[in-house]
Amino acid sequence: MKTAVSIPDDIFERAERLASQGRRSRSEVYAAALGEYLARHAQDEVTETMNRVCGEVDGNDDAFLSLAGRRVLANTEW
Repeated sequence: MKTAVSIPDDIFERAERLASQGRRSRSEVYAAALGEYLARHAQDEVTETMNRVCGEVDGNDDAFLSLAGRRVLANTEW
């Protein structure tokens, strides 16, 4: 989908440099940035997904899985 947005000049210039350095299109950079922003700010989606996954593995008392899950959560930036 095409859209038009207004952004500050300094952010535009930084994004242009990033796209050029990474040999990516401007659209790729903006789509990736927006995707990351949405992932960080969509707390309800994260909670729903975690609840769904927990429901699917409910009753599994595997000690290894519990320890691995705790390590992943401890090392995850929230």
